[in-house]
Amino acid sequence: AGPSAAARGKSKKRRKKRKALGEAAAAPKSSGMAAVGPPRNPQEFSSNWKALQEMLKQKANSSNKLLSTAQTDTKKKQPLKAAKSSQVPAVSGNGNVVKAKPTNKMDNDSAKDSPPLAKPESKGLTVNKNLNGIKSSGKGCKEKKKNGIVVKEKDDLKHKRRKAEEHVEQQPKEADIWFDDVDPKDIEAAIGPEAAKIARRNLGLETNPSKPSVEQVLVKEKAFDGLTRAVAMDCEMVGVGPKGEDSIVARVSIVNQFGKCIYDKYVKPTEKVTDYRTAVSGIRPQNINTGEDFKTVQKEVAEILKGRILVGHALQNDLKVLLLDHPHKKIRDTQRYKPFKERVKSSRPSLKLLCERLLNVQVQTAEHCSIQDAQAAMRLYTLEKKKWEAAVKKKANNKNCK
Repeated sequence: AGPSAAARGKSKKRRKKRKALGEAAAAPKSSGMAAVGPPRNPQEFSSNWKALQEMLKQKANSSNKLLSTAQTDTKKKQPLKAAKSSQVPAVSGNGNVVKAKPTNKMDNDSAKDSPPLAKPESKGLTVNKNLNGIKSSGKGCKEKKKNGIVVKEKDDLKHKRRKAEEHVEQQPKEADIWFDDVDPKDIEAAIGPEAAKIARRNLGLETNPSKPSVEQVLVKEKAFDGLTRAVAMDCEMVGVGPKGEDSIVARVSIVNQFGKCIYDKYVKPTEKVTDYRTAVSGIRPQNINTGEDFKTVQKEVAEILKGRILVGHALQNDLKVLLLDHPHKKIRDTQRYKPFKERVKSSRPSLKLLCERLLNVQVQTAEHCSIQDAQAAMRLYTLEKKKWEAAVKKKANNKNCK
């Protein structure tokens, strides 16, 4: 007997179900739907593998994009002060980047918002562009667009620091200044004030920055202005003769022990003047044409010098033009004083050199003044008065013993 009607109906339903399952398995996958059943042939395996690789590649690109954007925004030296407009990307739950609102405005108070983050221009390198045309490549350099040309700018701070280090002048050390026989003024002109200061200190000269005036050094204020036991004399001379080589007196100045002037007169020439030597002597025709008679000056000077210590520089020249003589034991010549020669390293030191080295003042910088020269010689004498007089006394005693 054949199957019943109920059994035939069940088997018919099972066949339909198998047929539907077979058609669904054999049907190709749509673009947006996954396969219902497992793949059974090589073509289906290959199609599924390609789809999986494509999906993984898309996910990897999106994650790399988020990471590079975050690293670029967190760098401290990338944004310039001229345009501080930072955008912080927010990540949603499905892995997409959501654009956030700008937090700052530009320094020029414009109401424009910063543009969204740009896509990477090349693999592994992210570049941010600011509104002012400056872009940073993340390598410690800055690129600025000028007239359509991109110019790289180095770090200004490092450049300035390096430039300053190159131009720093090394100050001379005391060990470097070893020459003692050179004028500190020449050292200052050749090397600098620091070297001259060291040279003066080595020579025992004052290096006080608040340098007193020449008058303050040479003249004692509120001191006695009359004759003293010691006086200093200096003469200015003019040239006579065919070539002006011979000298005659044109001015005589005498100061006391405190630098106070007690005598100063111009002298009428006894011969025709062929060279006034104005650049050195400071004498002009009108000075001596109305001056005192030579004999009068000679007599007055002799009266002042009588019985006194005579101080001066190269006094033999001054006494010669005055046709006067003075006891050798009462002459104090600053050019012949041995300790002065040793200190300035010169056998015949000039008055200018002695004043610079020993008094730290400058005299005879232009036309000479016989009053100032006499004051300078007296100041040099008083500087060494005790030692000088002791040496003269000792020398005199030695002669008496012989």
